[in-house]
Amino acid sequence: MNKRNLAIGGAAAVLVIIVVVAILFSTVLRAPEEASGTIEAIPLALNTETPVPATEEPVEEPTEAPTDTPEPADEEVEAEPEPTKEPTATVEPTPEPTATATEIPSNPVIFTIDPSQSQVSFEIDEDLVGVRNTVVGVTDQVAGQMAFDITNLTSTQLGIIQINARTLVTDSEFRNRSIRNEILDTNNFEFITFTPTEITELPDSVAVDETVTFLVTGDLTIRDITQSVTFVVTVTVISETEIAGSASTIVSREAFSLTIPQVQDVANVEDEVELYIDFVATAAE
Repeated sequence: MNKRNLAIGGAAAVLVIIVVVAILFSTVLRAPEEASGTIEAIPLALNTETPVPATEEPVEEPTEAPTDTPEPADEEVEAEPEPTKEPTATVEPTPEPTATATEIPSNPVIFTIDPSQSQVSFEIDEDLVGVRNTVVGVTDQVAGQMAFDITNLTSTQLGIIQINARTLVTDSEFRNRSIRNEILDTNNFEFITFTPTEITELPDSVAVDETVTFLVTGDLTIRDITQSVTFVVTVTVISETEIAGSASTIVSREAFSLTIPQVQDVANVEDEVELYIDFVATAAE
């Protein structure tokens, strides 16, 4: 009887292991879909609207005061003709010039991120058994466009930034599959996108070899959740046709419902995720 019970128990244990392995292979360990193709920037539609200058108010010309018409004299008395007065020229006042809004000419140039010289990365801390570890994930599949005139940075425009989540890699293939299959669900949501909505703290202009730092706020979409985030951006003007820079921000896993699967030996994973974009962008020749 004992042998029979042991056999049944052993068979049940094997069955449980088989089921667990099957679940792992059907979820975490299954091969995720590859990138659908090389990433390309969404074309930036330039805003060509220019400030409308203030218009001058029409200046009213002074009107000539009406003159009294002399009443006819009594017919019986002959009036001596009065000497005819020579007409005098009326001097109209010269209108004073009014101030008008000055338009600053702007010729923004479109710069396109070069994936071969750019990289997106994330960092998140985790607690293994007795060991603190920082997980780093990277990809060069980032695309986007920006337009600005170095002599008039007020005309700066930023397009949608795309990141192919299927190409993110860490130092562990098991973790890679977990990120793609479970955390980011990249089979259904291939791209992470950032749509800028506001640019602040930009100076008026910048010269070649100079660096500027400013803030870009926009909508970050991960899977099917969108949150407003602000990146700190630093850009150096390498030449009139090339710029290089970086952008960084911190987001919350919980805000994007990014749940970490239970993994043996991982005691805790922090909520804060640091995001970095290091890029080189070039203008069309």
